[in-house]
Amino acid sequence: MADVGETILEVHDLNKAFYGVAANDRVNFDLRSGEVHGLLGENGAGKSTLCSVLAGLYRPDSGEVRLDGRPVTLRSPHEAAEHGIGMVYQHFRLVPSLTVAENLVLGLKGQGIRLTLRAVQNRVAAIAEEYGLTVHPDSYVWQLSVGEQQRVEILKQLYRGARILILDEPTAVLAPHECERLYEVVRHMADQGHSVVLVSHKMEEILGHTDRVTVLRHGRNAGTVNTAETTAAILATMMIGTEHLPEPGQHAVRRLDHAPVVLSVENLQVGGDRGVLAVDGASVEVRRGQIVGVAGVAGNGQRELQEAIAGLRAIRSGSVRLGERDITAASPRERSRAGLAYVPEDRLGTGLASGLTIEENLVLKSYREPPHSRLGVLSSSAVGTTARTLIERFDVRGARRGMAVSLMSGGNLQKAILARELSRSHDVLLAASPTRGLDLAATAAVRAHIRAETGEGRGVLLFSEDLAEITELADVIVVMSRGRIVGSYTPETLDVEELGLLMTGAEGMVQAAVRDGGSEA
Repeated sequence: MADVGETILEVHDLNKAFYGVAANDRVNFDLRSGEVHGLLGENGAGKSTLCSVLAGLYRPDSGEVRLDGRPVTLRSPHEAAEHGIGMVYQHFRLVPSLTVAENLVLGLKGQGIRLTLRAVQNRVAAIAEEYGLTVHPDSYVWQLSVGEQQRVEILKQLYRGARILILDEPTAVLAPHECERLYEVVRHMADQGHSVVLVSHKMEEILGHTDRVTVLRHGRNAGTVNTAETTAAILATMMIGTEHLPEPGQHAVRRLDHAPVVLSVENLQVGGDRGVLAVDGASVEVRRGQIVGVAGVAGNGQRELQEAIAGLRAIRSGSVRLGERDITAASPRERSRAGLAYVPEDRLGTGLASGLTIEENLVLKSYREPPHSRLGVLSSSAVGTTARTLIERFDVRGARRGMAVSLMSGGNLQKAILARELSRSHDVLLAASPTRGLDLAATAAVRAHIRAETGEGRGVLLFSEDLAEITELADVIVVMSRGRIVGSYTPETLDVEELGLLMTGAEGMVQAAVRDGGSEA
């Protein structure tokens, strides 16, 4: 790693909340000249919020940002750029129908009619050559690969004079060879005096390509360490903490090894939105009366696996079975009729139809059936009766007759989805981030419904980025990383340090520790 210089950026006691929930709670951070500084933490730890404040997208509620020792107010991305701060987002912000050069100058102030694309192209070519960012200035963005588009985003910031670059999960969409090329560029930029903030949840990348690491947990500082003086095990413990360990006797151990399998996923391969493999040979079983929790950092194939099981995403190979029935090729409606209840993570986009009323949403999966319709004619009175019964049974508050669900709170939206799904005959509940964004009361209510499923002899496959939720509810915890199931635990065998390593893609370090007789990873 290169020698680093003096501190150029400081954040003191930064606070930022959304709807009363703290995303950053008295966060402190500093960045040095010529440094690659890793920012590590679980989803929801506050990394993106901190970076968005530095990039001028959010204004902090309180606290101070200093550049070169002087306080600054970053009220917009333009102001951040004027101070030499640029951010490269995980989802690129380019116009496909424009050329590389056109994208670089789009939105720049003071260019005027005197701007010539030839001058821009020449300057872009010079910057690209200096930093090893091979890309043709006159190429259209739609013609470029994902790796090349990322180079354009970096070039855009360098063209605009950025001396501090924030890279948000920069390898999430890259192939392995593109990742190595990216980090060569990052180190070269640092050697040229630029400072880089690297946001990543991949332990190997943090350990292999940073000078220092700051870890955030629940919106607060968990610590800053020199990369050369730390280990993956230490960082994993800082990232996850020890508060997720269940208290003795908190989670009764249930022996369900001989219970019938109600959901079986075998060697599933599923493509992602960009065509690359998002789920790579994943296998998982859920038994009757059992909750299986899937732990992992977002972006490791969980969403694609959920959607494949629910019938919303095509399966390339492998199989999904509900009990004895193969539903690999079944439609979502057929899966529902076969006994699969689904609570998706996107409540209004997938779980509910925002333009319909609460009554209509509660019978979306049963309106074709008696008593809600006969001979193709819908019975509004039967629909109303069912809705009133479910609203009362599941304590959906604030719901009025004819009310559009888009006007309801998040907690009541989730209760409405549960009411619809759990009131139908089913053997398996597939629940994705069921308590995300909910208050304490709504969270407790949703978790109570999930526990009640096992009492009725049903199985639950629970996806959650809240590790405390998984350890509280699950009888078996499986870890998903890079599209694969890489570990499995029960409440008795749970090792939080090892779990953290697996979640951050460091399964090789865990395997090495096992081979060495349990020595520190």
